[in-house]
Amino acid sequence: MPVSQLPGPLVYATPLRTRFRNLDVRDGVLIRGDSGWGEFSPFWDYDDAESAAWLRAARESADRGWPTPVRTRVPVNVTIPAVGPDVARSLVLGSGGCTTAKVKVAQAGQSVDEEIARLEAVRDALGPTGRIRVDANAAWDLDEALRRLPLLDRAAGGLEYAEQPCPDVADLAALRRRQSVPIAADESIRRAADPLAVRRAEAADVVVLKVQPLGGVRACLELAEAVGLPVVVSSALESSVGIAAGLALAGALPELPYACGLATVHLLERDAVATPLLPEGGTMPVLRADELSPLADGGAGATTTERWLERLARVAEVAA
Repeated sequence: MPVSQLPGPLVYATPLRTRFRNLDVRDGVLIRGDSGWGEFSPFWDYDDAESAAWLRAARESADRGWPTPVRTRVPVNVTIPAVGPDVARSLVLGSGGCTTAKVKVAQAGQSVDEEIARLEAVRDALGPTGRIRVDANAAWDLDEALRRLPLLDRAAGGLEYAEQPCPDVADLAALRRRQSVPIAADESIRRAADPLAVRRAEAADVVVLKVQPLGGVRACLELAEAVGLPVVVSSALESSVGIAAGLALAGALPELPYACGLATVHLLERDAVATPLLPEGGTMPVLRADELSPLADGGAGATTTERWLERLARVAEVAA
């Protein structure tokens, strides 16, 4: 039986081309339902209770499908890990026409001079009209963010925004008032008991929504309406099965003023689908990715497969 017709669940695992989010391998489970495949791939630092939202998103994709889109293509950014300037430049030039870049900063062990060199290389590759945003993954306190952002803004020739520079909502609000780079909230939405606190504190100009951690496309649409700020849809470093859900959300939003962070399949050595979802002309199509590759059938190895299936069973009990 072809892989695409297997009932699942199927476990995939693939090395990353470049270390990203302190990971060298990305893995997860693919679940099949009446509407197609869904992906369940919470990072291993998520406990079972927090992972329940990821399973709800996978089930929505597999069993229910997604809302009708209002656009057929989505503008996307190229994601630049904490790499040297030569690699950063080559990633931009090989990005499939992306004119926006999200650059990782605040990597442990790296200096601000290394970040500046990375941003200067990205600006050189994008040209003067390209847009650059940075992502610090909540690594700075307020004082460090106030010190670093002006330096990075200057190196980039102007930042579109800084994503989650500080972990605390109050610090994000203070940072937004005390300097000129716009602020985007990710972890303060995605891992918050009260995601609307960002709006009440006027702590962000943009919110970053990720389908799996927030429980599905429809849950994200409801949250976007409640927050009332511009939305950037971003990936959780999924295979193309999970990326398709992000594209479904971006395709269904009433407005989409920013490029989305969904062009991340290039960071994987292999994809779980036969035809990976990759950008062309700086955009990606809003469509499903249901024709799986052999990577999704036994490629993870027995130990990884057993670990994921045990986790899936535990989380299913929590989510029931």
